[in-house]
Amino acid sequence: MTARTGQQYLLGLKDQRRVWLGNQAVSVTEEMRFQGSLVGLAGYYDWQHEYAEDCLVPDPETGQPMSASLLVPRRPDDLRARQRCFESIARYSRGMMGRTPDYVNCTLAGFVARADALSSSGDTTPGERLRKFHRDVIAGDLSLTHALVQPAIDRGVDEVSGLNATLAAHVTRRTKTGIVIRGARVLATLGPFADEMFVYPAAPLPANADPKYAVMFSIPVNTPGLIQVCRDHYGVPGAGSDHPFSSRFDEQDSFVIFDDVEVPYERVFIDGDVKAYNGLVRTGWYANISQQTNTRAAVKLEFAYDLGCRMAEITNTVRRPEVAGMLGEILEYARLARAAVNAGIAGARDWGNGALFPDDLAARATRAMLPQWMVRTNEILVTLGSHNLLATPSLEAFDHSELGPLLERYLPGADGHSAKERAMIFRTAWDFVGSALGSRIALYERFYLASQFRALSGDHMAWYGANASNAERPVAQFLGD
Repeated sequence: MTARTGQQYLLGLKDQRRVWLGNQAVSVTEEMRFQGSLVGLAGYYDWQHEYAEDCLVPDPETGQPMSASLLVPRRPDDLRARQRCFESIARYSRGMMGRTPDYVNCTLAGFVARADALSSSGDTTPGERLRKFHRDVIAGDLSLTHALVQPAIDRGVDEVSGLNATLAAHVTRRTKTGIVIRGARVLATLGPFADEMFVYPAAPLPANADPKYAVMFSIPVNTPGLIQVCRDHYGVPGAGSDHPFSSRFDEQDSFVIFDDVEVPYERVFIDGDVKAYNGLVRTGWYANISQQTNTRAAVKLEFAYDLGCRMAEITNTVRRPEVAGMLGEILEYARLARAAVNAGIAGARDWGNGALFPDDLAARATRAMLPQWMVRTNEILVTLGSHNLLATPSLEAFDHSELGPLLERYLPGADGHSAKERAMIFRTAWDFVGSALGSRIALYERFYLASQFRALSGDHMAWYGANASNAERPVAQFLGD
């Protein structure tokens, strides 16, 4: 089976995965609070068939349709095919789902392209295992989540020292068939709704870290001992017209506990190789995923700009200078995100082992600035909306014989816009920026590719470390030093 439909995806969730919501162990497919999210995710899989020309490509090995997000990027045509896929999928949720399956698909395909980096000794076994796993994901069109970060409860020491040492996921022992993992990881977005839990390095381990923490693997989410503890669910029941995002697009996030989970050796890709673990994300990981992340950001910002324009049209403020200035600010953010996508593809190069990834310079700039841009965009939409974000009756109220005419009379939009149109736009805006889901996504945008501080300081230190003694630095050139 390749390129699943929504119904096939939902059938795959009927297993014995251990998921906790509040103080209850729940069945993902039967839990009422999850139903809207399941509709949204099933819609993702149906979307790839509805827009198959953009989302699907022939599997290079079988000829069957597969997600273009799983292409191992070797040629410019691969990047162009991925771009069409990322663009279409981002439009499905208007960028409000940050971890649609194409994201981890892209990550996996990039690791396959740089499978040579999985071993510091030149052993090809880890790479062969990863390529086999990649084929399994293609064949099943599997939904992957990832758990990247050690819990690091005590921020006064590094993530694998002190109290953190017992909490961080690590290898406790080995059996004839696999390794046994104990500890925890955060944060698995899409975790309860995925097929596989993919664990890989997000950041290097500290110097002299115990090799037991240097582990990369993937297992089905229903593996015995794998426990997911969910945050409150922010999906809401009711008409999608009243809650266009919250009714479908809460991806859910989980804290992941590995309670002596056995991982078969064929699903272990790094085991105690600290050098490989610490070096993997330096082999083009961000350059590769930036194509998806910047595309999603551009689509979301473009939607936010148009939403702001619609709000201003309905209040007849779209040409007021202060409003035009705020709308122009969002527009420039969207253009910069889009330019970063285009620059990355135009500057694509071989990152080693034949892996063709986008250039990462513009992408690193957007990685550092997007948290600020997204927060500012929400602030602008709140300012434009003011009390109108709250004075929005349910769209179903317009169908009531007594209430509907009153709403049309007393809550119309300006400049000929109807009351129902006004309610629709401002309810959409509230769900985008002010609902529980909107607030969760705002927090997500601040940290999903690390904090702005880490991105800014990391880019500075990388550049400065490489160029501190460079005689061609601009000031030295100007002053003639």
